[in-house]
Amino acid sequence: MYRFRDEAGKVLYIGRAWNLRRRVQSYWTHLGDRPHLARMVRRIARLEGVWCDSEHEAAWLERNLLEHSKPRWNRTEGGAEVVGYIRLGDGARPGLRFEHTVSGTAAHFGPYLGGLRIRQAISGLHRVLPLQYTVEGDGSAEEFGRLFGIGPGDREALARTAVAVLERDPAAVDALRGELVRRRDRAAGELRYEFAAKVQGEIEALDWIVAEQKVAWLEPRDADVYGWADGVLVRFELRAGRMCTWTSRACGEAAARERVAATPELWRTFAQRNAELAARLH
Repeated sequence: MYRFRDEAGKVLYIGRAWNLRRRVQSYWTHLGDRPHLARMVRRIARLEGVWCDSEHEAAWLERNLLEHSKPRWNRTEGGAEVVGYIRLGDGARPGLRFEHTVSGTAAHFGPYLGGLRIRQAISGLHRVLPLQYTVEGDGSAEEFGRLFGIGPGDREALARTAVAVLERDPAAVDALRGELVRRRDRAAGELRYEFAAKVQGEIEALDWIVAEQKVAWLEPRDADVYGWADGVLVRFELRAGRMCTWTSRACGEAAARERVAATPELWRTFAQRNAELAARLH
């Protein structure tokens, strides 16, 4: 994540990049399909950055910041990706489903960005964990279940594994991903390239939804996250489950100590790393 400020400290633009140096240099060397930013470039006086733990986390942080306060030079108030959840069904409708919102008492996981990715991840999960075929009273589903060697009695075990994957348990994620890789490679070896490509898409989607991200939550949690390094204090504000503001300012170590100590453990490494980045860019 990065943003530009002008001489007065006003935020001009928010974006994200794999390589910050290369991306920033592009504004002065090749704007490509972004000619509308040429006037903005002349006003840039300061660069700030946030080093995220995954592309998914960076996408969420960009979306949250733009929804909270859109700078003039950003065209949209949030990212282009669709927000969605994965719902674990039960009873007469077992299986995993894409949902735009959380409703009812069934277990939901997320939030995630990207409707296609969410659906591809569900497809990959169902490929290895065919929960949808553990239903009773549906002849076609039961027939498919027999082909997979499963029945209603396997539902609980399959659901536990699916939950472990969606809760990012490392062993469960590695096992499911490994099985998808095995099926992809077997298909490629049998020259079934279209199917292999489909499974590869499911692997990439699984990687997306299980990637670490701490800036968007299912629960409406609040937190104030601080990091300090070399005279610079960074602050991230999490409200109602969304990290929505990010600021940095000069601050002495003594004045920062109490705030940094009060930062929840989950965000401490993130905050410290980004305080060090802020000090380097200051």
